[in-house]
Amino acid sequence: MNQPHYILLPASPLFIFSSLLIAFLMNFLPWGNMVFVPDFVALVLVFWSIHQPRKVGIGVAFVMGLLMDVHTASLLGENALAYTLLSYFAITIHRRVLWFTPMTQTLHVFPLFLLTQVIQSLIQLMVNGKFPGWLFFSESFVTAALWPVATWLLLAPQRRSVDRDDTRPI
Repeated sequence: MNQPHYILLPASPLFIFSSLLIAFLMNFLPWGNMVFVPDFVALVLVFWSIHQPRKVGIGVAFVMGLLMDVHTASLLGENALAYTLLSYFAITIHRRVLWFTPMTQTLHVFPLFLLTQVIQSLIQLMVNGKFPGWLFFSESFVTAALWPVATWLLLAPQRRSVDRDDTRPI
């Protein structure tokens, strides 16, 4: 509690949209068969579902999930279901999570990312009978580890003051 608390500006809808678009495009990058690749869309969805639950909710998560289904050529609705549940549970805990530091918030959002991957693996197991392997779940560890960085980056535009004054501490 010794850290200063900033009065944040309202999040711009254009910034929220552009951050979701950039996260979607980062998932387009050709990572090859690398195992420890984070899910940037899930990360940004959880962030905005926690910080702006009235602007980014379950509907946005569903649309982003459908777009990811088309991108990954997976079963239509697999990512949509996972992202919808991810957003729902993030909105459910959003008031509690905001009380903690970003490092402690990581411990709260990690089970959400893990749940998303469990849902995706269960759907794959039901549809084609193949278990993706235990390294498949490493994505949730890496995504959760990026939470403090994402928090710092996505809150940066809201921390700036409307009129800059060197004598004002906030």
